[in-house]
Amino acid sequence: MKILENFDLTNYNSYRIQSKCSVAYFPTCDEDFIEIYNKHQQDEIVTIGGGWNIILSKAYYEKAFIIVGDSFSSIKKIGDDVIECESGANTKKFSEFALANALSGVEIFYDIPSSIGGAVVMNAGASGEEIKDVLVKASYLDLQDMQIKEIENKDIGFHYRNSFFQKNTDKIVLKAWFQLCVGDPISIRQKMEHVKKARWAKQPKNLPNAGSVFKRPKGFYVGAIIDELNLKGYTVGGAQISKKHGGFIVNFNNATGQDIIDIINHVQSRAKEKFDVVLEVEQRII
Repeated sequence: MKILENFDLTNYNSYRIQSKCSVAYFPTCDEDFIEIYNKHQQDEIVTIGGGWNIILSKAYYEKAFIIVGDSFSSIKKIGDDVIECESGANTKKFSEFALANALSGVEIFYDIPSSIGGAVVMNAGASGEEIKDVLVKASYLDLQDMQIKEIENKDIGFHYRNSFFQKNTDKIVLKAWFQLCVGDPISIRQKMEHVKKARWAKQPKNLPNAGSVFKRPKGFYVGAIIDELNLKGYTVGGAQISKKHGGFIVNFNNATGQDIIDIINHVQSRAKEKFDVVLEVEQRII
């Protein structure tokens, strides 16, 4: 396990917010997580994956960070059609691994930036497909008794951008197993490229962002709400509502986490005022 003090988090959050933490841990095995949590109280630690769905609200954190990424990211094929992933593996590599093994079912994740752990916690998905559709089970560290346990799909309580793990932050996802189906590599590749092309056509991929800011409210589309409120391009400090897609906030000029949070608060207030809609933030504010 690698341990680094006064660690720069700028490249570990997709908004590229400039921030540091007192110490960063890079676990390489299940036992490393146990060692870290035996050393620190839960409220002294922040655990992040690839940093794709987070907003760092502070320039400096006294808390320790566990960064679950490349050091804990193995991907293995189990039998004919099951893939086992450590929680730090990213969804792009996961989908590419599936393609290399002629397995279908996760093409949609080719261009959804996330760690596997984050995707399970958030029930990541798009276009009607979600991680719950292919997940068999997950293993996790239960901080209540420091035991590693397994939980099956049916017990995870998946629903739209939510799960058992999001509601129980003392359960840390370590691994996940996915049931796929044998497919034609050409067709799988074609779907992956179609997914990527469609997303790049409408999303602001040229500036740092963390994907969709708000969950879709029942009966509405977030982008349409932003359009109606004429908020595309609305700017606070170095952060801005994307002019390309109103559901995204981009860092165009050294934005702080507070810049992004101020935009979120403004949008929520306006949406409530005009449409009586409560916009729930999809991203995790740290």
